[in-house]
Amino acid sequence: MTDDSLEPRINLESESLQYNKLHELGNRAQSAGLILGHGHHQGKYEILHKGQALLMTPKEAQAFLLALLQSIETSE
Repeated sequence: MTDDSLEPRINLESESLQYNKLHELGNRAQSAGLILGHGHHQGKYEILHKGQALLMTPKEAQAFLLALLQSIETSE
C-alpha cells in the first residue's frame, strides 16, 4: 500500500471513531433524561432538546452533549 492509499483509510477510521463517540454521548444524554433523541438528519446532527429539534454540525453536537453531561456531573 502506498501512503496515498492509506490517507483515505485513516480519515475514514477517524470519522468512524468520531461518529461512535457522538452516538455514545447522545445515548448517555438520552439515558440521563437530558435529551429526547439524537441522530443524523439532512447532513447535520439533530438533537431533540426541550421541545426543539436542534440541527448542528457533528463537532457542535459533540460540544453541546459534553456540556449537558458535565452540567449534571457538577450538580451532583
